[in-house]
Amino acid sequence: MQIQLFQINVAIANSRQNEQKIATLFEQHLDDQTDVVVLPEMWNNGYALPQLDKLADEDLAQSYAFIQKLAQNYQVDIVAGSVSNRKEGAVYNTAFAVNRRGEKIYEYDKIHLVPMLDEPDFLTCGKSVPYPYSLSDGTSVSQIICYDLRFPELSRYPAAQGAKVMFYVAQWPEVRLTHWRQLLQARAVENDMYVVAVNGSGHDGKTTYAGHSMVVDPNGEIIAEADENETVMTVTLDLQKVDTQRRAIPVFENMRPSVYRYAQKEI
Repeated sequence: MQIQLFQINVAIANSRQNEQKIATLFEQHLDDQTDVVVLPEMWNNGYALPQLDKLADEDLAQSYAFIQKLAQNYQVDIVAGSVSNRKEGAVYNTAFAVNRRGEKIYEYDKIHLVPMLDEPDFLTCGKSVPYPYSLSDGTSVSQIICYDLRFPELSRYPAAQGAKVMFYVAQWPEVRLTHWRQLLQARAVENDMYVVAVNGSGHDGKTTYAGHSMVVDPNGEIIAEADENETVMTVTLDLQKVDTQRRAIPVFENMRPSVYRYAQKEI
């Protein structure tokens, strides 16, 4: 499977400018052998949190129409990062994916909101966990947003259900770059799966984003990593490695969910 990771500096509060940048990257850099393109978190408006009440997409209407057209025109699956999105009167950070036929094949809302960025003041937390979905070639994958990376429970379910690749989309800050790398490697190792992580880059006046999008193999080895600048990375995944790793270290066969019970008490 060939994937391309679009690490971009997202313009704040300017969805049309960001769409133009992404469209230009497709036009100039998309390889005709690519199966999947991956975008970062909040690529429509960035972290313009105080303005999202006015700027957020409406039920993914604008964002989905834009991504659908790209997917159909270029005949490629798109793991469409996430966008600020209003539904049922509240603003969410919504991840989605579209197959090469233009069909929406995945949607989930970021569950854990970042208190350090005051996200709970402007966004509503999601209420459903990430789940496995199938790309056009039948590969089972899933998709998780930024801070949700710190909660391993969310990765475990899709992996236990057969997902071979986990896509993480983020606007991860430069000051916590070490955590970014270590957590991504941990998710790959504990789930015997590929991790494909696309981060934002640049500076929005308040936060410097780390960049360093990367691909980690099922053994926890980083096989490709960007620097802090805007870039497009092209990486090939050998999905046989997932099967080999899961036979060698059969964590899912050894799980004991009947024992995994915790007292319901305050921590």
